[in-house]
Amino acid sequence: MPKPTSAGKQASSNTPRMSVVLLTMDSHLASAAESAAERLARDLPGLHLQTHSASAWRDSDKALAACLAAVAQADLVIVTMLFMEDHFLPVLDALQARRDHCDAMVCIMSAPQVTQLTRMGKLVMGRESSGLMALLKKLRPSAKNKDTGSDTGAPSSAGAKQMAMLRRLPKLLRFIPGTAQDLRLFFLTMRYWLAGSEHNIEHLVKTLVHRYAQGPREPLRALAQPEDPIEYPEVGLYHPQMKNRISEQLSDLPGHGRKDQPAVGLLLLRSYLLAGNTAHYDAVIHSLQARGLRVIPAFASGLDARPAMDRFFKQGTGAKIQSLVSLTGFSLVGGPAYNDASAAEVALSELDVPYIAAHPLEFQSIEQWGDSTRGLLPVENTIMVAIPELDGSILPMVYGGRPGPAGETCHGCDKRCTFPSGPRSQDMFTCSERTEMLTARVERLVRLRDKPRADRKLAIVLFNFPPNAGSVGTAAYLSVFQSLFNTLQRLSLEGYQVTLPDSVDDLRNRLLHGNASQYGTQANVLHAIDTGHHVKHERWLNEIEAQWGPAPGKHLTNGQSIFVLGADFGQVVVTVQPGFGYEGDPMRLLFETGCAPTHAFSAFYRYLRDDYAADAVLHFGTHGALEFMPGKQTGLSAQCWPDRLIGALPNIYLYAANNPSEGALAKRRGAATLVSYLTPSLTHSGLYKELVSLQQSIERWQQMGPDQAQDRDSLTTLIREQAQSIDLSVPADQAADPTAWIEQLQNQLLELEYALIPEGLHVMGQAPTREQRLGTLKVMADAMGLTGAQNASLMEALVDGASEVQLNKQFSTELPAGDKAQAETLRQLVRSNRLLGEDHEMQGLMRALDGRYLQPAPGGDLIRNANVLPTGRNLHGLDPFRMPSAFAVRDGMRQADKLLARYQQDHQALPETVAMVLWGTDNLKTEGSPMAQALALMGAAPRFDSYGRLAGAQLIPLAELGRPRIDVVITLSGIFRDLLPMQIRLLAEAAFLAASADEPLDQNFVRQHALTYLAEHEGSTMECAALRVFGNTEGAYGANVNQLIDSSCWENENELGDAFTQRKGFAYGREGRPVRNTAVLQSALASVSLTYQNLDSVELGVTSIDTYFDTLGGISRAVLQAKHQRDGNAAEAPPVFIGDQTQGEGVVRSLTEQVALETRSRMLNPKWHESMLQHGYEGVRQIEAHLTNTMGWSATTGQVQPWVYQQLAQTFVLDPAMRERMAQLNPTASAKVANRLLEATRRQYWQPDAETMTALLRAGEELEDRLEGIQEGLPA
Repeated sequence: MPKPTSAGKQASSNTPRMSVVLLTMDSHLASAAESAAERLARDLPGLHLQTHSASAWRDSDKALAACLAAVAQADLVIVTMLFMEDHFLPVLDALQARRDHCDAMVCIMSAPQVTQLTRMGKLVMGRESSGLMALLKKLRPSAKNKDTGSDTGAPSSAGAKQMAMLRRLPKLLRFIPGTAQDLRLFFLTMRYWLAGSEHNIEHLVKTLVHRYAQGPREPLRALAQPEDPIEYPEVGLYHPQMKNRISEQLSDLPGHGRKDQPAVGLLLLRSYLLAGNTAHYDAVIHSLQARGLRVIPAFASGLDARPAMDRFFKQGTGAKIQSLVSLTGFSLVGGPAYNDASAAEVALSELDVPYIAAHPLEFQSIEQWGDSTRGLLPVENTIMVAIPELDGSILPMVYGGRPGPAGETCHGCDKRCTFPSGPRSQDMFTCSERTEMLTARVERLVRLRDKPRADRKLAIVLFNFPPNAGSVGTAAYLSVFQSLFNTLQRLSLEGYQVTLPDSVDDLRNRLLHGNASQYGTQANVLHAIDTGHHVKHERWLNEIEAQWGPAPGKHLTNGQSIFVLGADFGQVVVTVQPGFGYEGDPMRLLFETGCAPTHAFSAFYRYLRDDYAADAVLHFGTHGALEFMPGKQTGLSAQCWPDRLIGALPNIYLYAANNPSEGALAKRRGAATLVSYLTPSLTHSGLYKELVSLQQSIERWQQMGPDQAQDRDSLTTLIREQAQSIDLSVPADQAADPTAWIEQLQNQLLELEYALIPEGLHVMGQAPTREQRLGTLKVMADAMGLTGAQNASLMEALVDGASEVQLNKQFSTELPAGDKAQAETLRQLVRSNRLLGEDHEMQGLMRALDGRYLQPAPGGDLIRNANVLPTGRNLHGLDPFRMPSAFAVRDGMRQADKLLARYQQDHQALPETVAMVLWGTDNLKTEGSPMAQALALMGAAPRFDSYGRLAGAQLIPLAELGRPRIDVVITLSGIFRDLLPMQIRLLAEAAFLAASADEPLDQNFVRQHALTYLAEHEGSTMECAALRVFGNTEGAYGANVNQLIDSSCWENENELGDAFTQRKGFAYGREGRPVRNTAVLQSALASVSLTYQNLDSVELGVTSIDTYFDTLGGISRAVLQAKHQRDGNAAEAPPVFIGDQTQGEGVVRSLTEQVALETRSRMLNPKWHESMLQHGYEGVRQIEAHLTNTMGWSATTGQVQPWVYQQLAQTFVLDPAMRERMAQLNPTASAKVANRLLEATRRQYWQPDAETMTALLRAGEELEDRLEGIQEGLPA
């Protein structure tokens, strides 16, 4: 903890004493303030200056107590830069109490609650300061362009104008008597602080003493001889080897004009330079120079770096630099106060060089960071990582920060740095290891940019998860081999030395077969790493061997060598990433929270980095295992495995545009530059086969009149038989009036017909066909409010080439004229059609490989956000300070009401407790709607501060809520935990507030259950009893229920529930730190009435990916076990509901209904499975995955109907032609389909008749025989 800065001479007993207390967020000014304090003590005997840092009192009760005690005795209080509630709320009461009992209190550049405490002579804010606050608002930076009134970004000159105004104001007010003189000193104080050198801090205090010292301290007025602030350049250059260190001339920089050294631009904070607190900057500068790079370190005053970029980094329309590195830790335009990403994007696009945003640790010490498993604090994660990503930044990493206590040691790497004591010991400390990694990464990007394409070596990484399942070369929504073939062709055209395969089939065969049979591997062996070589060169061998045994381990090895799978295509190698290693090991899956990678995994990346010496690596599709390896969540250190494995190797990552949350992990943990790719085209499911016949029968029945009663009865019988033949439910009572159930059948068919499904997989480098574009645009238009014939005719015209003018004419005839919203809808659709027809993805990939700036892009679903286009850009999420948005809060309340209404419909009562799963992806794409839904159920809402930033939770009064507060047990994904730490605290605070509210227990189930827990657990606290947010511990991901299901390495369903509670049983309280608390979790789960999750991605269903049943299925099983523990055999499984948000206003379905809908609209639908099988090998793998995921729901909830397995078996295994077709395309996955169906029968999820079972066994044996035949000759 940094000590409060203080200094003073020994004063005689009759010397007046004056205590000056400075409270600030700017801890980097501590040393300058300490030096100023020494001068003040010399010139003003008896004056005692103390500086207290917000980052210190936020972390330490002892530091807070010292600060409060100092304020209580202060004669003069100066407060600066306290605009975050975490910083000012702990001291606000003390400031208010002291305000009228000190000589003066000056509060500048802080939150309004703080600023209004200012009392300087006749200037008393909060009483007569409305005009002053308006003036201060003009000085406050904004992302809005005040010249044009638009939100497209403030001009780069805006900050300079504000600073000029601040300089003029004190001069203008000098000759105006009365309050104006106090106002003049208020603005003069701001000028002193913004140029915060030792001299200016000293004379800031002298100025205030000279004017305001009172009573026994008044003699100090005469001694204080303040000088005007020293003015420093607003925009300039800094270099530790330059005379005076600061200049405005490029020619003063060392090495200026050298053409043999690439130049790197650095952005620095002016306040650090003026305070002389530059050791962390100096280290980066020296390290870059040692790597043969020329450095241009520049700064600008205020919060906008563009003036420095314009002046020092640009050369005509191009750039003088090869890379731009911001060392500020803040956004390019706006700093910590706000963000103007659109203005930043324009400026960075003009430079067109990689933009790296590194950050010093401002809110914790290096020692605290090094010892933590979390890494960055929530506020650091938001301000220093998430917000700069909106500008298009890459490679977020720590390079220095506040030192720990003198004599303490940092454990962030094996250097074990010890923090010094003595003068300036609390200045910024350089993390030498991180600095070297930062500059190494910068150098590699610069060298990549400069290297001719023909000389570059590129490594492409494909994924294989789960292993041994016909999964080599699969990625979410992507046709990998076709896309890879197109990519190799494009690389060759762009000048890379590529030996092209003859075709996609040739590419696949060379990779999957080749010498695989010789080595007994799943793919061709590109390289064999000798065990001796591995032992000699594996830096972390001891850690790996502690987990996986002696080298070479048991994965991808023959006992003498470690295999690297892949194939060579000239200067490009295509490789296969090894697996985690614990797949199929039930004990590791149950208890492992994060371990070292296998020998094979670490050797794989070392081969790419060092042996093959790639210039860049391209991870091909969503997603691999690298970014999920153990380590800190963000702000990685040298102890973190993703950082160790990727090293300084430039990492380009093709990532699905609809998955910004997992993409953020790849950026922050895997040092990746993302290049987005489109998800598959969308279409309506339509009806097929027997469904069409049933629909026709119902339509005929509806058209019959009263005089056709006999025919109508016959048709009713036919409809009943048709429905039963395809397992649609009809009433058993044939005498009942059929109108109601036939109408219900009709509604089911309509829902099925218009369900949205993806068509096949996306292909990189291949524009969607006319029909694919038409289908997607129709879905988009429908989501935008254009429906029916209007939609169809307009979209047909659009894809056939109609201009916007022509469409507007048609638009005005078919729709009401003059509607601005409709005009904007049309503009969006015209733009989307154009962009869908263009290839931006290959272009973006080539830009990334050339080391150029990749423009930022929001992630999300195309039908919700047309700005996802064009793809081929650098994905980012949302500003966490703004989540959940006002729209999300309203939508969350609507969806919560729908869930409660559905439960009441089925159970005639409100639920007491809802167990809800929250994912990062769904929240980022919807501005936080799912988390807002959880808040709404509890009767809570987010609370925002005066800057519009998330500050906490607040309760909605019961009278306004109109119903009881529902208890909510929240399960977080590991990615939600990593990306949205402030929202974790929001949810935890909401639960605590609800549990603490003095309300009737029948109107507050949160409090009712918390009090029950307290009664049963003597000595517990409300803080503990109110814990409702659960997830993995830091650095761990998933419940591993999915991996147990996939590997079939479980005996009974209770093992699945145990895995969930073991891995997801860490409670997150209001401080946001995880603590295992099994007792609270079991108590909360036992009260659960239903389990629930939203479905927010139209491309996905609950049977598409295994993470749905991993979390929602896992908690459903855990709830049943908790109820069984409490109620014995009377326990009943909770109903499971899905909130389908993919269309319209959303609908709540039971899990049984959702699985049935997806099975019919996707798996059994020829439109879906034929579009998948067009992609061959990968399509079969997708079909197998859907089946495995369906069985995962059976295992965890028991809520999948048997007919699902019967019809899947008939479609894919018992049909000889389909079985043969799939076996030829992907024999491994085909065999797995049959085996999974047989497993479902063994586990009693489906009991086919004897004939079906015999046929299924025979088909399974045939597929296994084929697989053995293909792999004949492999070692046993």
